[in-house]
Order: sequence, then C-alpha cells, then structure tokens
Amino acid sequence: SYMLTTAIVTVSVVVVSVIVAVMSGYAIALIQPPGARIVFYAAILGFMLPVEALIVPWYYQLLPLGLVNTYWAMILPQLAQSVAFGTFWMNTVFRSLPRSLSESAIIDGASRWTLLWRILTPNAAPGVRTMAALVFVWTWNSFLLPLVMVSKQSLYVVTVGLSQFEGAHFNNYAALAAGSILAALPVVVVYLFAQRRFIAGLFAGSV
Repeated sequence: SYMLTTAIVTVSVVVVSVIVAVMSGYAIALIQPPGARIVFYAAILGFMLPVEALIVPWYYQLLPLGLVNTYWAMILPQLAQSVAFGTFWMNTVFRSLPRSLSESAIIDGASRWTLLWRILTPNAAPGVRTMAALVFVWTWNSFLLPLVMVSKQSLYVVTVGLSQFEGAHFNNYAALAAGSILAALPVVVVYLFAQRRFIAGLFAGSV
C-alpha cells in the first residue's frame, strides 16, 4: 500500500514536471517572451527555498480547499518545486544546444511546436532523463511534506510508513532491514538503469 501510494505520487510529479519544464525552459531559452527573465529568476527562487520554510504556508493554503489528506496535498507542492528546478535545468540544457540547429529547422518551415518536440528535445534527451531521474529520487525520498500533509494511514508514502514501521518494530532488526531495502530498491534500480545517461546529462554542454 505504501509503495503504491509513493508510486502514484512520484510518477505524477515526474511526468507533469518534465513536460511543463521542457516547455517553460524552451520558452525562456529560445523564444524569450516579455517577462521571461522574471519567470526564470522566480523559478530559481522557487527551488532554492527549503521545504521546511514552505510547509506551513502550503498546509494553510491547501486546508481550506479540502486537499489535505489527499494525493493532491503531496503532489502539488512537490510539483511546484520540481517545475521550478526543471525550468532552470532545461533552460540551461537548451542554451547548450547549437543555435544553428533551431535556425535551420525554422528556415526549413518547422513550427515552434515541431522544433521543440521533434528536434530540440531528442537532442536534449540526456538532460531530460537526468532531470527526470533527479525529480524521481527527490519525490520518492520525500518525508516531511507527506508527514505533515497526510494523517490517513491509507495514504502514507513509503518513507512515512517506514518510520511508523520502525516505531512498531524497533527491536526487530531483520524486519527493519527488509523494509529499508524495499523502500530504497526502486531508487537504486532507476539509478542503475539510468546511470550512463545520468552522468552524460550532468556533463552535457560542459565543453
């Protein structure tokens, strides 16, 4: 149950944040509409602020909307910070691509939408995969936000569930070790499969 809840929250945050961050990073880096720099600096501020500083305002924003003790209470705040980080990340990735690539596509008649999804995004794939892997790890390992936003045991994520399990079985070391391995296993598997692309994405555009 805890693993399923964590998977729902994590997949939702990763998928939506990647799509939105790719579009916003592309807009800020290449289209540069009025106010793009303000949005860019707001994004930097958004992911630099720690969860500890935002958790109380988030709680009192979501409480009147009836979203506390729901999936949305865990998804929306993490989505906000992930999109903020992803916007900064994808802006950097798109700026590292040769500008002649965009210019050639536009001369050949490609629309902005075609340019983004069929030309730039495939070339920026290592950066996109790295961002997705980072967001996955951060969301899966999130503890404070789900702990504050959710009090229903049926909606516990694996980190909160593991802490409750530890309190109930504090002297059962075999069970604690098994629970810790199960909680960490998805993150380890994702990293092992994405290791080469993860490293390539970190160094993309560095030379």
